[in-house]
Amino acid sequence: MSDIRRLDPAEAQARIGELCDVLADCVTGGASVGFMAPYGPADAAPFWQGVIAAVAEQATLLFVAERDGRIVGTVQVGIRQMPNQPHRADVKKLLVLESERGRGLARALMTAAEAEAAQYGKTVLVLDTATGSPAETVYERLGWQRAGVIPDYALYPDGRYCATTFFYKRIGAAA
Repeated sequence: MSDIRRLDPAEAQARIGELCDVLADCVTGGASVGFMAPYGPADAAPFWQGVIAAVAEQATLLFVAERDGRIVGTVQVGIRQMPNQPHRADVKKLLVLESERGRGLARALMTAAEAEAAQYGKTVLVLDTATGSPAETVYERLGWQRAGVIPDYALYPDGRYCATTFFYKRIGAAA
């Protein structure tokens, strides 16, 4: 059984090592999530320090999935937007340890993220993911709508070009 919950800045800082392990596992596994190989847990610390600062500034919500008291997955919701986009939020970095995939953690994390975003008055969520990745299927199953694909948008950790698919979902009052 897994537990899905939101972390505050203090707990995120206290558990940064676990967060780093999840990110490093995903990058090492080939996920195009912004980082290049080789990539280890120590490389992930600056990224998570930035996330923790955004959580402290109430610009980002950070959710984790735990199994047996250990963080095995995470997702973020960027809730601070420009003045003309108060209704929108960005879903960022849905990450699940490779050893934990296929157990419904991505669905559970996304469900929590969507519900909390709605509590903040968000009615449109957006995200992007590597085209052809298993994540595309996850988002489609969760009711996300494909908006389009941009070729050569980013790189995989090994340096190959990666197309990106953008998705959106209406939630709350707009659903």
